[in-house]
Amino acid sequence: MGEVVVPIEDDDSTQVFPLYSPAPPTTTPLEIITVKSSSVKDTPAAPGPPGVVELESWLPLTESRNGTTFSAVSHLLCSGIGVQALLLPAAFSSLGWAWGIICLSIAYTWQLYTTWLLVHLHEPVPGTRCSRFVRLSIIAFGQKLGKLLSIFPVMYLSGGSCVTLIITGGNSMKQFFNIICEEGIMCGSKSLSGTHWFLIFTCVALIIGQFPNLNSIARVSLTGAIASIGYITTIWALSIGKGRTNGVSYSIPEAEKTGMAGFGNISNAIGIIILVFRGHNLILEIQGTLPMPSDTTRSCRKSMWRSVMISYIIIPMCLFPLAVVGFWAYGNKIPAKGLGILTTFSQLRRRDTSKFVIGLIYLWLTISCITSYQIYAMPAFDNLEFVYANSKRRRCPGWVRVGSRLFFGGLTFFIAVAFPFLGSLAPLIGGMTVVPLTFAYPCFMWISIRKPRPKSGMWCLNLGLGCLGIALSIVLIVAAVWNLADKGLDANFFSP
Repeated sequence: MGEVVVPIEDDDSTQVFPLYSPAPPTTTPLEIITVKSSSVKDTPAAPGPPGVVELESWLPLTESRNGTTFSAVSHLLCSGIGVQALLLPAAFSSLGWAWGIICLSIAYTWQLYTTWLLVHLHEPVPGTRCSRFVRLSIIAFGQKLGKLLSIFPVMYLSGGSCVTLIITGGNSMKQFFNIICEEGIMCGSKSLSGTHWFLIFTCVALIIGQFPNLNSIARVSLTGAIASIGYITTIWALSIGKGRTNGVSYSIPEAEKTGMAGFGNISNAIGIIILVFRGHNLILEIQGTLPMPSDTTRSCRKSMWRSVMISYIIIPMCLFPLAVVGFWAYGNKIPAKGLGILTTFSQLRRRDTSKFVIGLIYLWLTISCITSYQIYAMPAFDNLEFVYANSKRRRCPGWVRVGSRLFFGGLTFFIAVAFPFLGSLAPLIGGMTVVPLTFAYPCFMWISIRKPRPKSGMWCLNLGLGCLGIALSIVLIVAAVWNLADKGLDANFFSP
């Protein structure tokens, strides 16, 4: 079997299989043929579908392979620390101190292990690269099953996350404006509706979203990582400094401890913890921005794993203090929806905290949402441009790229305005998408691609974790449906 390997200095991809067609990895000896980048880019397109190397050089996720460890860390932090972290203290309200810390530690360790699996599965055959989660799923499970299992979770985590970020970012902009103009008569007379704030957020996000590829938004991701660390650290640090609030309680009402109510509360708390750890749909894509070593027998997984370790040292330093300190300071006063601890902090600490500090927190949150929008939208941009490039057999011209991104932004804005209550459905949809994609699929992919010896340690570990992940997904879906049936849904369509 022949393989095309492009030298590292030419910044092109190395891949044998078409992007979205079945071709199981093989371990047969490879014949290496070196092709210069210039010959690929300058030669007129021949009749028929474009070559894989050429096609990947046209798409946003793989257009640039000049990433570094620093840029990968920025992407991982920006995609790994999100607004869901603000709900962690509410999860502790249902689980208590011991089980809250245990569940958070287990979830962190579990998703770190599946990240390790994805990093090592990025090159299923030495010298090849799978820079998209859907592509790896097809290699592992076959054409039909691979697409069935992965396309909806990946697209939801791309588009759905962008919708959620518009809702959260738009509301944060509104809160920031209200804090700044708290005593201004002119500001009150010119107050905007939720739809207007969503539109402003979307416009800002789309202006920044004109960066051509994933590697080019490294500084945007760095800004988002700094903003995320900033608002999370400020909240828990100020909570420690100001002490516990009066009348704080850590107990759970007796009526909510047993029966289906208790089951629903515990499942919802576990779901909150699990949904905090996001971004697995971007691990392969981020690794795809790193250059291959000049020695084709080596892999880029070492530099990617170094980036993962750096970022995953910083992430728990944000999440664990926020969860523990938030529960200690406010107990069961934190709502399990919306902005969680930030809402409670703004209400209870408004008198003894300067307006500037609270406004800065909301400003950081807005910046975090805007920058996270870029990295989560990139897989959707990639898919839209893939359709054009594959059919026209050429790179997307500038006007098509801009038009496709405006279309995606307009679609996410419309959904955000039409379904501003989408966050209330996060436990249900997250159980169907985030849980299997993060905790189950990578384990089954390892068994399918690497084929460890049956009943060996790796085989048993991955099979057990994969099955447990699917079972957990089913439990969370059932609990989410029960909570919706029991407590109802405030479906305020077109009323953000």
